Amino acid sequence: MAPFDSVTARLILLLADTGSIGRAAEREGIASSAVSRRVSDLENRLGTALFDRSAHGVRLTAAGSAYAEGCRTVLRAIADLDATMVDFSTGQRGSLRLACTGSALTGRLPELLARYSQNHAGIGLDIMEMGAARALLALDEGRADVAIVSDNYDFARFETRPFEDDRVWVLAPPEHPLAPRLEPRSGIAFAEVAEHAIVGIHHAGALDRLLAEAARRDGRKLTESLRVESFPALVRMVEAGFGIGFLRSTSLHLLAGTDLACAPLADSWALRQLLVARRRSTPLSAPVKGFLSLVSETYAPTP
Repeated sequence: MAPFDSVTARLILLLADTGSIGRAAEREGIASSAVSRRVSDLENRLGTALFDRSAHGVRLTAAGSAYAEGCRTVLRAIADLDATMVDFSTGQRGSLRLACTGSALTGRLPELLARYSQNHAGIGLDIMEMGAARALLALDEGRADVAIVSDNYDFARFETRPFEDDRVWVLAPPEHPLAPRLEPRSGIAFAEVAEHAIVGIHHAGALDRLLAEAARRDGRKLTESLRVESFPALVRMVEAGFGIGFLRSTSLHLLAGTDLACAPLADSWALRQLLVARRRSTPLSAPVKGFLSLVSETYAPTP
């Protein structure tokens, strides 16, 4: 069967409305003979007459009335589909798939997403928390639209922009020898703290890699008393006296209710960034464009 022809469908409805081939042709801007030919071809294909023709004009048959109603239904659906696509193209509907690290979710991301949702009520959010390497893999495989990860990875194939500045802090229990030095929170060099036993965090994670690289540059080897897989666990183990620990500034809220001493590392390498990354080859959808614009508008560099 031939595909639905929206031009012929409009002509059928015009003929039903005007009762005249001439007036229908005039309103559509085509010749009367072209209108007659289209209707005749359609009737031949369907095997039934759609109009009764007379010297006074044309009138729908019973079959024609049924076909005209079907045309109205289909043309309404096409118009509704066009309106839906406009919503998608303007960012009023769609989805935003975001792969991000725990550091991003403990920083400014939740508030930013709340603001984004207020301005884009029709956009569904799919938030996937995972390590940075897995987040970039999700981006590569098309399972995420954007990723928010720390800056010490290979971003050669991605487009990036700053999301949040993030300094490394050191923390120690109040009875630790370092505690008096940390208490002013005025900054301390990594060399002053690296000789102490530490509570390690998530092997090969961004912070673990950053600290290991800093130790190698200084010709040191960090001594781990034990290793944990989450920052809340790290805080508890430092509280229990297993050693000092390192946190990013986006996770400092975990110290609430503790008596741990803490201070930022003064070394330049300890000031890092979380980056928003997207694949260069992927078309920029309206939901992603809106999110990236909000990120840029609200990013505030550390002085």
